[in-house]
Amino acid sequence: MKIIVKQVRVLDPESRRDEILDVAIEGKRILKIGRDLPIADGQVIDGKGKWLVPGLIDVHVHLREPGFEYKETFVTGSRSGAMGGFTTLAYMPNTSPVIDHPEMVAALVNKGRREGLINLYPVGAMTLSQQGQTLGDYRGMKKAGAVALSEDGKSVLNSGVMKKALLKAKKEDLAVLVHCEDPALAGGGAMNEGKKSRELGINGIPNSAEDVITARDLILSRETGGRVHLCHMSTKGSVELLREAKKYTSAVSGEVSPHHFTLTEEIIDGTDTSTKMNPPLRREQDRLELIKGLQEDVIEIIATDHAPHSREDKNQPYQQAPFGIVGLETALSIGLTELVHTGILSPIKFFEKLTINPAKLLGIPRGKLQEGEAADMTLIDPEAAYEICPENFQSKSQNTPFTGRSVKGKAVLTMVSGKIIMEKGLIKEDMQ
Repeated sequence: MKIIVKQVRVLDPESRRDEILDVAIEGKRILKIGRDLPIADGQVIDGKGKWLVPGLIDVHVHLREPGFEYKETFVTGSRSGAMGGFTTLAYMPNTSPVIDHPEMVAALVNKGRREGLINLYPVGAMTLSQQGQTLGDYRGMKKAGAVALSEDGKSVLNSGVMKKALLKAKKEDLAVLVHCEDPALAGGGAMNEGKKSRELGINGIPNSAEDVITARDLILSRETGGRVHLCHMSTKGSVELLREAKKYTSAVSGEVSPHHFTLTEEIIDGTDTSTKMNPPLRREQDRLELIKGLQEDVIEIIATDHAPHSREDKNQPYQQAPFGIVGLETALSIGLTELVHTGILSPIKFFEKLTINPAKLLGIPRGKLQEGEAADMTLIDPEAAYEICPENFQSKSQNTPFTGRSVKGKAVLTMVSGKIIMEKGLIKEDMQ
């Protein structure tokens, strides 16, 4: 069956195309892009006033399988992603048990194909059981379907082990997605360290907890040639360190999450645990430097760090509650509102950080809106204004600091391999 999107603004960051065109899809591929394409038998979608972009890709999510299915599953996580315009998710290995060997990677790949509505790719653990000591079978995990390596949730603190991991990952051409945190400096903190934490009587996490490990990992990348990608950057110092490192190596990259380029510690009141994430919300000067990093392409990727938790888990005193917020259903709207509609980023540059750059990092054949490519696409109404309401989320969890926030722009259709998964706020399988 053919599908044709008529008179839509086509935004393809890889080719820098930005034109009003028609796009025809046949089977799983993009058949033709051009003006005034003939309408054959099939579905016609009116694209007037809308933007068509490559399907959004998130390199950093937590789907909680296996072990924490009460928080999220492949089914609910992929539904959440589709609702937010994402067609591909790379999920982290800090599960129970940890995703640390080829057999487990293969089993999860197969499960994701059966149950996921969108493309789901596993990220393998750097060390067995994420204990920071013994390296896993990187070649085997890649062959089984892992697209990157990470110890997300913690850092490999032994620098010798980290260096060996980078050398081994380089042989397999796998990026290492690093969570930069020195626990000795973080000291069990629950928010940014500073005047606000002292006022609230909450233990703080200083910028140095992130910056010290960031510097070390960037130095080791330069020495080994191993690819280091900085996850959820939050500090002014980490941006400055990455900017400097890029003068000497092309093997380093970084990402920022919407909450870190939008919010600061000032929203924290010590009771609402939906504002608790790791790394924590920082100061305004950190937020502004993150935005500058996006503008300068020091930071190439926007990723959600989607971290669902149950209401019961979050409903604890601030110091004891788990870190993390959901982000798949808010990231696009927050980004459009805060970065694109404000003129901070052009549409092409914004979507570059959500499509082709993530695809290149993971080494997957996605992220392009071009003839012959996979028909993974997101149709966006850039003017759709609404208030974020977590009760409407497809995710199992609703832990977001953006409740009630007014935003403009949202996904109105999500397509994966030529199949419409979400349209006009409804998951297609629910309409049958």
